[in-house]
Amino acid sequence: MKKIVAWKSLPEDVLSYLQQHAEVVQVDGAPRDALVAALRDADGGIGASVTITPAMLEGASRLKALSTISVGYDQFDVDDLTRRGILLAHTPDVLTESTADTVFALILASARRVVELAGWVKAGHWRASIGPAQFGVDVQGKTLGIVGLGRIGGAVARRAALGFGMQVLYTNRQPNPHAEQTYGARRVELPELLASADFVCLQVPLTPQTRHMIGAAELRAMKKSAILINASRGATVDEAALIDALQNGTIHGAGLDVFDTEPLPADSPLLKLPNVVALPHIGSATHETRHAMARNAAQNLVAALDGTLSTNIVNRDVLKK
Repeated sequence: MKKIVAWKSLPEDVLSYLQQHAEVVQVDGAPRDALVAALRDADGGIGASVTITPAMLEGASRLKALSTISVGYDQFDVDDLTRRGILLAHTPDVLTESTADTVFALILASARRVVELAGWVKAGHWRASIGPAQFGVDVQGKTLGIVGLGRIGGAVARRAALGFGMQVLYTNRQPNPHAEQTYGARRVELPELLASADFVCLQVPLTPQTRHMIGAAELRAMKKSAILINASRGATVDEAALIDALQNGTIHGAGLDVFDTEPLPADSPLLKLPNVVALPHIGSATHETRHAMARNAAQNLVAALDGTLSTNIVNRDVLKK
C-alpha cells in the first residue's frame, strides 16, 4: 500500500479520502526530524507552510509526488524536485475568488482608512461630526495598476473595472486579451504603471526575478498619493524601503497581507504606521476556500501517484523522465 505523509492538519473528509488510497502518516506540529524520517519511505506528501529543502529529501527514494495546499510554491526547490523525478502539484484555481476578495478589501480599507478609523471609534474619539482629518480617498474611477495579470490579477481586474469603474493598467509577461477586451485593461511597462496608478497591486509569484522588484526607486516612481497593495509574497517588496517610503510620505499608504517575515514581528515599524493596513496572510483564508484547497491538493496527489494527473502540475518537465 502506498504511503502518504501529511505535514498539515487536514479536514476529516479529506483525510478519509486519502486513507482510501494510501496509508497516511500525520506529522503536523511534529519536529522537523519526524517529517524528514517519514518522507524517507513515503510515496507522496501533502501540506503547506513548511519549507521542504533538498536536504530533507535525501534518502527519500520512493517519493514520487508532493502536493502543496497553496497556489505558491516558493517553499520548494522546483529544479531539485525535477532532478529527483518528484512531481509537484499546487492548487491555483480554487482560491482565485477569495484571494481577489482579500485584495479588494485591502484596496478599500486602505483608501477609506477603515481599520484606522474603526480603532479611532472604539477608542472613544468620535465625539462630533468628522472632518478632513478623518477623510479618505475615492476608489471608484481611479486607476489600478496590476503587476501580474494571471488568475487572481484577472479576478481583481474584473472587480475593479466592472464594479468600481476603475481604469486598469497591467504588466505581464504575456498579453491578456480577455482582460483587455472585457475589462478595458491596458498592458504597459512597469515604469508607466508605477507613474500612472493610484493603486499598485502586486500579483506575482516569488522568483529570483520578482524578489524585491519594488524597491526604493520604484516607490519613488509612484505617485505621492498612491497606495501599494501586496497580497502576493512579502519578499516581492523591499520591506525596509517600503517602511522608509511610508514614514517619509513618498507614497500615501499600503495594504499588506504578506511580509518578509511571517508572523510579522511585534517590533516591526509597519505596526506603528497609521497609513498601513496589515493582515495576517489571510488571502485564501475562508472556511470554504481552505477546505476546497485541501480537497484539491488531495485529489492532485492521488492522481499524481496513479500517474493520471494532467493539471495543476508545477514542474511538467518531470513527466518527460
